[in-house]
Order: sequence, then C-alpha cells, then structure tokens
Amino acid sequence: MKCWKTKSGYLIIRVLSGRSNVFLLSNGTTNILIDTSVSRLWPKLQKQLHKLGVNSIDYLILAHAHFDHAANASRIQAKFSSKVIVQRNEKRYLSAGDNIVPNGTTFLTRPLMNLLGKRLFHLFRYLPCSADVLVDSDFDLNGFGFNARLLHTPGHTAGSMSLIVDDEIALVGDAMFGVFKSSVFPPYAEDEDLMIRSWGKLLDTNCSLFLPAHGSGNNRLLVQNDYQKRIKRITEQQ
Repeated sequence: MKCWKTKSGYLIIRVLSGRSNVFLLSNGTTNILIDTSVSRLWPKLQKQLHKLGVNSIDYLILAHAHFDHAANASRIQAKFSSKVIVQRNEKRYLSAGDNIVPNGTTFLTRPLMNLLGKRLFHLFRYLPCSADVLVDSDFDLNGFGFNARLLHTPGHTAGSMSLIVDDEIALVGDAMFGVFKSSVFPPYAEDEDLMIRSWGKLLDTNCSLFLPAHGSGNNRLLVQNDYQKRIKRITEQQ
C-alpha cells in the first residue's frame, strides 16, 4: 500500500491497486474512501482496510458509477454506514447498478466498443446503491474537516469527478490513466474532447501529482505536455 502525506498532514493511502485503484483519505479523525473496485475484490478490500485498522468510513466518494469504481459501494455503505457521494449525472446508474457505456478512444478500443460495448458492459452490472450526497459542480469538503474539494471533470462520463486535496494532489478517477509513460490519455471516454478540457480544469489547480484509478501517478509536466498537444488539435479542428 503506497501512501502520500499532504502539507496539512492528511494521509492518502492506495488501499487497492491493479484492476482499479482504491484510495483512502484520512485526517486522523475522518476517513473518506475513494472508489471501491470490482465485486470480486471485495474480500481483498476488506482485508486491506482491516490491515490499516480502519473501523469507520465516514464518506465514500465515487469518481463515477462504472462497475470498477462502484461495484462495492452498497457493501461499504452497509458495513460502515458511509455517506455515498456521487455527481448528479451518475445517480441513475448507481441506483440501478448499471454502467454508462463509453466510446473507444484508440484504434483498438473504438471498434471493440462499437461492436460489443453495450453487450460487454451489461455483463458488469453490480449491486445498486443509493446516493446520499449529489454533487453538481464543485463541492467543498471543509465541512468534513479537509482542505479539499470535488471538481466536476466530465468526459470519461458526464458525471466524472476529481478530488483536489490541499491544492496539491488530485485523485482523478478515469479522467486520466497512469499506464503509459508518454501519455495520460484513457482508452475509453463518452466525450474525449470534453475530457481533455477537464485536464485544463485540473491544471488550473496547483496540484503537482495526479493519481488516476488505473496505473500510477502522473506528474504535472506529463499532464501539461499531453494537454497542450491535444487541446491544440481540438482548437484547430473548430
């Protein structure tokens, strides 16, 4: 489990990695879980939380409602009485345990999603979960004891969100990937131009590290270079 400490002393712990990252944000009093991974990893998620001595999760933030982020949300809610926070556009999918079907963004994923997208994503339905807090755009977490805020970063899905902690570290869900050395571009998105514009919103913060749900962290320079290259293409096409 990898851990980062912010300037305010908050701990960000990567509880699960691999199939999909799960993070815990703690100020020593209040615990916030970010995402829950896939259903089959529920036993491992419980084991990791037990290892950390986590007996309470006050809030669960879902970057969006895809199965690899939200599949264990109802279990977390039931076990810890956690308040579930999701962007308003994701509510109907979360409450149905269903998935927004994204488009492919690469020469490999475009034909795959065109042919099999709806059929594949239907196989990944998960236990429905009710949302307790619905976010529209920005959402301040000062009332929860954190110098942090949720930022609406649509593109991968219409309701994708990122968590900005101490204006230093951003947990960005699937707005970016951390799999490729030279790019942060995800292989799936509902609206890839909108997703790239969301990178601009993330770069408008002072964050130097961007932690995605898949792969390892991206530094600011990598994000800036990829953003500048891709936003230029979008602008030229308009």
